[in-house]
Amino acid sequence: MASTSLAFPSLQPKFQSSRKSSKPSTRRFIVRPITASVSEKPSVSVPPATVVAQPEPTKLPIKKIPGNYGLPFVGPIRDRFDYFYNQGRDEYFKSRAQKYQSTVFRANMPPGPLIASNPNVVVLLDGKSFPVLFDVTKVEKKDLFTGTFMPSTELTGGYRVLSYLDPSEPNHGKLKRLLFFHLKARRDHIIPEFHSSYTELFEGLENELATKGKAAFGEPSDLAAFNFLARSLYGTNPVDTKLGLDAPKMIAKWLFLQLSPLFSLGLPKHLDDLLLRTVRLPPALVKADYQKLYDFFYASSGFVLDEAERIGISREEACHNLLFATCFNSFGGMKFLFPNMVKLIGRAGVKLHTQLAEEIRSVIRSNGGNITMAAMEQMPLMKSVVYESLRIEPPVALQYGKAKKDLVIESHDAAFRVKEGEMIFGYQPFATKDPKIFERAEEFVADRFVGEEGEKLLKHVLWSNGPESESPSVGNKQCAGKDFVVLVSRLLVVELFRRYDSFEIEVDSTPLGAALTVTSLKKASF
Repeated sequence: MASTSLAFPSLQPKFQSSRKSSKPSTRRFIVRPITASVSEKPSVSVPPATVVAQPEPTKLPIKKIPGNYGLPFVGPIRDRFDYFYNQGRDEYFKSRAQKYQSTVFRANMPPGPLIASNPNVVVLLDGKSFPVLFDVTKVEKKDLFTGTFMPSTELTGGYRVLSYLDPSEPNHGKLKRLLFFHLKARRDHIIPEFHSSYTELFEGLENELATKGKAAFGEPSDLAAFNFLARSLYGTNPVDTKLGLDAPKMIAKWLFLQLSPLFSLGLPKHLDDLLLRTVRLPPALVKADYQKLYDFFYASSGFVLDEAERIGISREEACHNLLFATCFNSFGGMKFLFPNMVKLIGRAGVKLHTQLAEEIRSVIRSNGGNITMAAMEQMPLMKSVVYESLRIEPPVALQYGKAKKDLVIESHDAAFRVKEGEMIFGYQPFATKDPKIFERAEEFVADRFVGEEGEKLLKHVLWSNGPESESPSVGNKQCAGKDFVVLVSRLLVVELFRRYDSFEIEVDSTPLGAALTVTSLKKASF
């Protein structure tokens, strides 16, 4: 899911291992222990006021940022074709880093003409320079959630929702507090509803395997994800409403209309580019579906909408934000993250599967057969596997920020001056595989984050628009649902190896990501 932020209310656990090593109807450095408390009040600190100051002094040599943007119009389109068709995304960045012998350089980012008026960015590819994008005293985040363009607000009920707000804007704090309130109110439903929804998923996969010999993972996983979110956070079963089983497909269409300029459909390149990056697809294509989703959330969110009015947000604006946080940030994130986690764990093989099954089942037995957040704290390998999945394939690949003042940005080898108003872009999959930070950086190392030394590396896991060692607050742009995402990812691994000794998969590449087919599920034998 390109340049998205998985935003939903934070469970606020603190991290540590137990081991060392068209308006609708109005109707994240200190490594702390994970205490898994959902009753704590989230931080409400606000960022210090931006002070006009000279760039910070540096001991590294200051160099001119290499690279260029090419001729107007021609340069951005040339780069766009390299990004999508001639090279592909990873090679686009890798080839330029090699050409300039620098992990900081100038380039154009899609979509460019005719959708984005200014595609020029300063690219950051290493783990040292990347965190400047989290410092809201140095960069502005207003309307940058999807990068150099912003989707029409017609797709969000006419409102700029939380993800597009800078912390300096008054509604940012109110809306983020509302999301914190929401999850705190529903915290006791997360674990049982996850178990219920994903038991349905696994039973369905088993039945399909029995009849067909293999089972597609994607659509059943999407349905389980939405059912879980609706039941746990809203107390409503979608099957009992007008949404029925259709919500995942409705959401997928709505997501595509927002992010289509950042996708390729795998069509012949000139046709693909013409369809997706010449004019914006009209919001009317999903207006009816969006209304159905809005009506569902409006009917299911009464207590949250009451709180919104109490803190000065209209019920309508609050509902559009809840819809976005649930459908774009949470569901969209799970749609990307869960198949990739299963892919990485599946490819790791039987040895890891056995280690996880032994650890998870032993802890569950010693806790009276129950899964709790405290019990999961006793599963260091499982926790490390989740963090490693988030490091290897972060669900938030692209990050943007606009310089609030003249800056000096440091890579490992040099420093670079960035002028006020310049757009800064970071490609996270390279930053979190920085070989100067991580050994065997390109490999999936299941126990990487186990033990004291492993925990120190958590500050370099950056998927949430902030370090994993820090927490979201109303004063930053770190994903409000950072710890919620970590929790449900842990639950997926726990439920998987509580039920199965091992599994096998086939992986196909599609224009929109990995497509998994389950070919074997070996049921628990001990």
